[in-house]
Amino acid sequence: MNLRRALPLAMAMFLSAAGMAAAQGPPQCMKDFVPLRDDATKKAAAIRAASERKVPPAEACSLFKVFVAAEAKVIKYARDNATWCGIPPDAIAQMKKNHDHSLALRTQVCKVAAAPQRPAAPSLSDALGAPNAAAPDTIKPGRGTFDTLTGTPLGAK
Repeated sequence: MNLRRALPLAMAMFLSAAGMAAAQGPPQCMKDFVPLRDDATKKAAAIRAASERKVPPAEACSLFKVFVAAEAKVIKYARDNATWCGIPPDAIAQMKKNHDHSLALRTQVCKVAAAPQRPAAPSLSDALGAPNAAAPDTIKPGRGTFDTLTGTPLGAK
């Protein structure tokens, strides 16, 4: 699956599971849970924006590390306060599943960031030692072999 397509799906599933857990808890529990969830949401939005801007892998890796840490805090809070907040075990299991997916994505992105970047392959002109193709502004218009607007292609008058 394409990384750019899988990322928003994983974040949406995580945030929806976190939202289900938060919606079922009492108000005093929400005071502690909502800031954690909002922090994870902001970090997910930062990854989404970075994906659209096509940031380098090193920057994406650091964004993923920050998001995974925020996601882990939400899960830890939900697991530690499940009975007090009334968070169903299914919601925690879904958050954990989404977190595992986020960890796998982070590992892939950071592996790409850690890999040495390959230099650009030489062009055919570089390999042959020839100059690059002429730019359009350096081409001289005028009489050529196939200039049939002013005569025959063979140049006979």
